[in-house]
Amino acid sequence: MHEEKFRFEIKEHIGVIKPYPTGWNKELNLVSWNGNPAKYDIRDWDPEHEHFSRGITLHPDEMDKLFELLKGKRKCK
Repeated sequence: MHEEKFRFEIKEHIGVIKPYPTGWNKELNLVSWNGNPAKYDIRDWDPEHEHFSRGITLHPDEMDKLFELLKGKRKCK
């Protein structure tokens, strides 16, 4: 079994969604994966941004749709 290595570059750090006591953070960033155009990216990162969890990436049009779906929506409790 071989370990697949991902190349990534955080093009823009947008913000921390949730900090964890471990030092890791759930973040929203613009990330280029394997040299591809940057996408919106939500996942957990270690403090040095060297290790990451599984997450979700969204193209700009998908992020626009997400905003549209959430606009006016009440927060769940």
